[in-house]
Amino acid sequence: MRHFFLLLLATIIAGNTVAQPTAKEWNDNVVGWNLGNQFECSAPGQDGESMAIGNQDNADKAETAWGNPTVTKKTIKAIKDAGFNAIRIPVRWQCHITNDKAMSVSKTWMSRIKQVVDWCLGCDLKVIINVHHEKWLESTPYYKYKDNNCQKLALLWMNIANEFAAYDYRVAFAGTNEVHEPGKWGAPEKENLDVQNAYNQTFIDVVRATGGNNLKRNLLVQTYVCNPDFGIGGEFVVPTDAEGNGNDYMTVEFHYYNPYDYCGECKYFWWGEPYKQYGETSPSDEKSLTTFFDKVVNTWASQGLGICIGEWGVTDHYKGNIDLQHENMTYYCKTFVSEALRRGFSTFIWDNNKFGSGPEMFGIFDRDRGMKVKATWILKGVMEGKETKALNL
Repeated sequence: MRHFFLLLLATIIAGNTVAQPTAKEWNDNVVGWNLGNQFECSAPGQDGESMAIGNQDNADKAETAWGNPTVTKKTIKAIKDAGFNAIRIPVRWQCHITNDKAMSVSKTWMSRIKQVVDWCLGCDLKVIINVHHEKWLESTPYYKYKDNNCQKLALLWMNIANEFAAYDYRVAFAGTNEVHEPGKWGAPEKENLDVQNAYNQTFIDVVRATGGNNLKRNLLVQTYVCNPDFGIGGEFVVPTDAEGNGNDYMTVEFHYYNPYDYCGECKYFWWGEPYKQYGETSPSDEKSLTTFFDKVVNTWASQGLGICIGEWGVTDHYKGNIDLQHENMTYYCKTFVSEALRRGFSTFIWDNNKFGSGPEMFGIFDRDRGMKVKATWILKGVMEGKETKALNL
């Protein structure tokens, strides 16, 4: 009888814990979605490019400042029901700081972020939270600001990490977002790269120092401006993790709106070999995609690091045969997701709840209408890519 109760207790404990995964295991088979233009908003009435640190007026209402409705449990459940198994939650903290010397976060804001994370975990979704649009940090990648920025970043992450230290391993942290000089998205100087590498090391050091599950939590570090081209040639320096961790609990994150001439700027309306018959296609095709992904594997995954494509997508744009062009977008999404998953990369598609034809129209779910799927062709491609990988096709 005693053996029976011990076995029962062990079963209950096992059922209420989440096993500690390596970063590669965390990213494996993850098809995620971005809660974009929501918690990374500036405070109502505040310039989105402001570098001000402080608890701004009406900052608690920042989540709806860029026109999106309040996030609810239904928002999160709709993502789960659609077939996604993870959510990336971009978060701007700078307008919710109650003490800029300690980088302490408003209790109201922290509680709200934790509430949404709890909803995600309740749906058994993995979660990434980051520091996003911290303009004091992202917009000043220069030596003269490096030490001060690293100190503030360490304090901010100490506060965030302490709040989430007891959360299970489904929750991952991402240290920065798209660090870059304002208005400059091109090739960086050595100075910019050195600062990004310093941010990454600071992030790893301080989160590990908070202990608890943070000792081996999956931590995401970024290439400069989250552009893989500015890291894959050796510009990105793999941070040194805590003793004994090696590279097992770190992930390299980059963003991939490529080819940008098709996915972002709308220069081309067609992509891929099967669609060349319909019009001029982007010069970057399926081979370009798989060749680059293989380079990522050989550069970073081969070192034991996880790989996360934290943002990607194809903006809705059409001219002429709309249905066929949407079919082409389905094909792009299917190809992208299946090829990424085959290599163990996690993917998080960008969704900003913007609809129409042209740049920045990355909406999928209509948050203003109960999470109705409007970009059915995008969701179809993502899930077909997920299924293709599952079937090893």
